[in-house]
This record gives sequence, C-alpha cells and structure tokens, in this order.
Amino acid sequence: MSRTSIVQTSHQHDIPAAPPPARLPNRPARWLLTVTVTATLVWSLVNTDVGIASLVEGRQGAARLISGLFPPDLNGALLSRVGQAAVETLQISIAALVLGALLGLPLALLMAANVAAPRWLSGSARLLATGLRSVPELLWALLLVATVGLGPAAGVYAIALHGAGLLAKLCSEQMEAVDPAPVEAIRLTGASRTSTALLAILPQARANIASQLLYQWECNLRSSVIIGFVGAGGIGQELSVAMRLFRYQELATLMIVILILVLGVDRISRTFRTRLGAASTATDSAPVTLQQRINRHLTRRRA
Repeated sequence: MSRTSIVQTSHQHDIPAAPPPARLPNRPARWLLTVTVTATLVWSLVNTDVGIASLVEGRQGAARLISGLFPPDLNGALLSRVGQAAVETLQISIAALVLGALLGLPLALLMAANVAAPRWLSGSARLLATGLRSVPELLWALLLVATVGLGPAAGVYAIALHGAGLLAKLCSEQMEAVDPAPVEAIRLTGASRTSTALLAILPQARANIASQLLYQWECNLRSSVIIGFVGAGGIGQELSVAMRLFRYQELATLMIVILILVLGVDRISRTFRTRLGAASTATDSAPVTLQQRINRHLTRRRA
C-alpha cells in the first residue's frame, strides 16, 4: 500500500461518522396532543367563568374597595400592633423553616436514587413526603388549631409539615442531579451509603439545597399570612379582622407591611443565593478536592 493511500485511510478513520438522521415526529399524534391540550384549557376557562364579562360585572365592587384603601391608616397604636404582628409572622416563617428542614432533609437523603437506600426505606420516605405536601398549609392549620389551640405554634407546625414534604422532593431531585463521576469514585472505594452521601453527593448539592431552603423561607412567609385567617397567629390574623369589619384603610396599612416583608426576605435570599452560587462555582467538584476526600476515606478504612 502506498504512503498516499495510508494517509487517506488514516484521514478517513479520523472523520467522525455522521449522526443518524433524526426521527420525524409523528404528525397525527402531535396534532392530537395539541388539540387535547387546547380543548382542556378552553374547558377549564369556560367552566370557571374566567373572562372579561366577570371582570366588568365586578367593576363597581372593585372601585369601592380601591377607593376605601386610601389613605392608609397610620395611627400610632395601629402601627405598633401591626409591627408586633409582622415580627410574629417573621418568627413563624423562620421557625417553620427550621422544623421543616429537620424533617425534610433526612427524607430527601432517603429518597435520592443515587444514595441507594433500601427500597422499603426510600419508598416509605417518599410516601411520607407525598402525604405531607399533599395537605395544604391551610388545612394543616385548621387541624392543628383544633389540636394545640389558637396562636403561632399551630402556624409553625402547619407550615413546617407542608414545607417538609416540599423540601424532601425538591432537595432529593437536587441530589440526584449531581455529577455521578465523584459518586461512583467514592463508591468504588467500598464506601458505605452514608459515606457516599456525605463525601460525594451533599458537597456537590449543597449550594442548590441552600437555595431551596431560602426559597422555602419566602414561601413560608407568604403562607404565614394566609394561615392567620384561621387563628394561627401573625399578621394574617390582623388582616382577617380588618376585612371582616370593613376597615379598608387599616387593610391598606397591613398590605403595605406585608409587601415590605416579602420584598425584604426576597432581597436577603437573593443575596445569599448569589454568594452561595459564586462560592460553589469556585470550589465545587475540583479534582484535587475529590482526591483528598478519597484519600481521607481510604486512610480511615486502613486505620
């Protein structure tokens, strides 16, 4: 064989093979799916009376409500009472976050597929998490108010139970989305499930899990306003009284305080997310760090 033919053959081997042609989508099935989704949307809108007509019909009530909101009531006694209720709402959201994380994060570890917990254990954790989040916070609050009585404790327990189910699902998905290479490297050393989770899964997912916790805090704050309507404490309880007594100017003051709370928590959580994201970008999954973890684990096993 000549040198030219050898060079041509080697170049032919270097050329990657063309990818297989993409399969054309099934056009009848695609049209059927589009028609089904469109029909479902129209059916839902029509049967719930959503449209311009319902808005026009309620325009007079909306005008009376909006005109009654101005000017907001800035009475000193009211502002003092609203300030105390706002602080209680913030305390409810933080306490519920702590309790929800203490219950939800262990469930997330058991549910994550790459942790490989025993099937009966992961299945039980998944069932418990589904049950917790399938009951809305308002229903949990009604049940707990009847159990532990009126006050912020019922609100904390209600939000924490629902939040634990949500955190278990979302954080387990974050753990399952990590890079599998470090997980397999740790597992090949003979590490246990617990060691694999602590050394390879959680370090990669820690920034995203922290972001989920911060977002859950925002959700807890909004939920704590809603559950106040059933006597679970916080600013929602003041909001319920103002609406029942048609004190619209007081209602405007409460709405402004709620807006300030939500914006403040959103700003704080965004700042923490940015810092956690920057830190994780600089240090996550570096080969040296992974090698150090493997070496430490092997050293412990030899000892």
